[in-house]
Amino acid sequence: MKKVFEFDFRGRKLIVEHGEVAKQAHGAVLVRYGDTVVLTTAVVSSKANILADFFPLMVLYQEKLYSVGKIPGGFIKREGRPTENATLAARMIDRPLRPLFPSDFRNEVQVVNTVLSVDQDNSPELTAMFGSSLATSISKIPFDGPIAGVKVGRVNGEFIINPTLEQSEQSDLDVTVAGTKDAINMVEAGAKEVSEDDMLEALLFGHEAVKELISFQEKIIAEIGEEKMEYDHLEIDDQMKHEIEKLAVEPLDKALRIKDKIEKYTTIDEIKEKIVAQYEENNQELNSEELEELLTKVKLVLEEIEYELFRKIVVKEHTRADGRKMTEIRHLSTAIDLLPRTHGSALFTRGETQSLGVVTLGALGEHQILDGLGIEDTKRFMLHYNFPAFSVGETGRYGSPGRREIGHGALGERALSQVIPSEEEFPYTIRVVSEILESNGSSSQATICAGCMALMAAGVPIKAPVAGIAMGLITDGDDYTILTDIQGMEDHLGDMDFKVAGTREGICALQMDIKIKGITKQILKEALAQAKKARLEILDVMQKEIKEPRKEVSKYAPKMMTFMIDANRIKEVIGKGGEMITKIILEASHVNSVNDINAVKVDLEDDGRVIIYHTDQEVIDTTAQMIKDVVREVETGAIYRGKVVKVEDFGCFVELWPGCEGLVHVSHLALERVEKAGDVVKVGDEILVKSLGYDKRGRLNLSRKEAIK
Repeated sequence: MKKVFEFDFRGRKLIVEHGEVAKQAHGAVLVRYGDTVVLTTAVVSSKANILADFFPLMVLYQEKLYSVGKIPGGFIKREGRPTENATLAARMIDRPLRPLFPSDFRNEVQVVNTVLSVDQDNSPELTAMFGSSLATSISKIPFDGPIAGVKVGRVNGEFIINPTLEQSEQSDLDVTVAGTKDAINMVEAGAKEVSEDDMLEALLFGHEAVKELISFQEKIIAEIGEEKMEYDHLEIDDQMKHEIEKLAVEPLDKALRIKDKIEKYTTIDEIKEKIVAQYEENNQELNSEELEELLTKVKLVLEEIEYELFRKIVVKEHTRADGRKMTEIRHLSTAIDLLPRTHGSALFTRGETQSLGVVTLGALGEHQILDGLGIEDTKRFMLHYNFPAFSVGETGRYGSPGRREIGHGALGERALSQVIPSEEEFPYTIRVVSEILESNGSSSQATICAGCMALMAAGVPIKAPVAGIAMGLITDGDDYTILTDIQGMEDHLGDMDFKVAGTREGICALQMDIKIKGITKQILKEALAQAKKARLEILDVMQKEIKEPRKEVSKYAPKMMTFMIDANRIKEVIGKGGEMITKIILEASHVNSVNDINAVKVDLEDDGRVIIYHTDQEVIDTTAQMIKDVVREVETGAIYRGKVVKVEDFGCFVELWPGCEGLVHVSHLALERVEKAGDVVKVGDEILVKSLGYDKRGRLNLSRKEAIK
């Protein structure tokens, strides 16, 4: 039986429909937010692999191009692999959901969001997040929700919940806040150098709206929610825990205090393997299934011991594994211009984390084409993040980027995009690539630092240098400690990964993920203040290496010239079937194909702006002159020197400059009477002519007789 629930959320209708579609899923809701419609389903497997060491949750966000009235590009004409936006949306939904499932739950769960209709003023991503929480909450799947998320913008100093497209363009921040009714547990933000106080206010403002959405969900759950399922999980008795503690606590405590990452991890692994092997040897009478279950329990207890010891060392003793203070950054080193032929390069190293940032500048026409649900169809600034397995001393998968690489790249891109010059100021397509060469925590923030320095080395006139830092949180009951510049273990065993990037003036990007149910205003405030102090320290080091952007781009980067022509004359520059612009490119570049790597690049904008790119200034100047010649106006009565390009009995055609030809009628060839034009001129002759203007058909008439009088 279909049920409909309505809620007036800040002046806009939010409608939930249940019981009509996807009825075989364990939880299904059709959510309408304005004209945005998303179907969310949640399904759980009947059996669990209780010996697995992870919770198999899959969150999908499926973009259907019919939702915005588009037919997919390419040859296949159907949706293929997820777009970058779809991947980021799925990650954004997964992050606040995942911590709220039971820690010992091992049944596979799939939450699928299908975007059916998109109203650009009403976010399909946030609609999907709402639906994901609700579909899971009303199902039999054990889940300690609900959660919800909102966007916060700020226009003219006023905070706005879920700003429209027009409001977003005017907003100086773009913050996504998600959480439970009690606390925030996920943040994704971009901002134009806003202060820490303003960012905190935006987060708290957003959380108040989140509470309203959760209250609406709770009413629906109370009416149609199912009883939660019982699930299989491992039971570990206290006696076994005590036995393992006697064997493991002392050696693990010592191992956790080793400063070197590889030595520490190796020692911890050896201790665990030794204890597991001991239990395996002492229980040979068990069959294979029983033995596997026993050894899984041993591994889980060992992980729990490591987790608790780590927290005690940090929170109670205020000691970090590498000996640093809680607010201390690891050793920093920087270098630029490592790669002689790239347009800009920089190396940023923080402790055992290292990023090589490389910048490439291209013509505006080399922008990325987007085939997604948004109104933007191109992108001129891109940041790509690569995390090879060798960076952590492992073998692993190599191929197309995974969700994590796409997410880290998007965070770096969001931070640096706030300071990238406008297209008018710097008409280049800009690509930054971060190659992670070594990693022990916070490689995404090292990416921002390396990328920023590479941009300055490439001569990109960024508005201000940007640095990033990752903060951590370790809790032990009511006690907590905030850590600056977290390492891999502090991230893995900690409760929070809080990344803040910005300039000296304010925050440009922020990302927060937590493993506990939420954090308080006080923790947020302390973390932001501590992050600012660290950010300024890092900026000092970066600016010792390179203080500001170089005034010129690399000699290997394309030089650029820009000028305006009459927008109505662009079609003449292009010519019939592109004939004229092709001729200009080939002649100016001295190449045989417009696809030749040495061919000049020309962008013709609709407003009449012409942008020319080439590494050789002479080629740029030649190209510019040829384009200007095409659109150059012939002045009536003016005298020009031209070249005869064609001779007929009735007259000759004279080229004043490339793309501009006129006719000298036989009666205007000489002072005396001429029978045939060929009696006076031949192809290739240079002659003086006077412009007589254009006839009614737009043809240019010239006179040699008037020019030589």
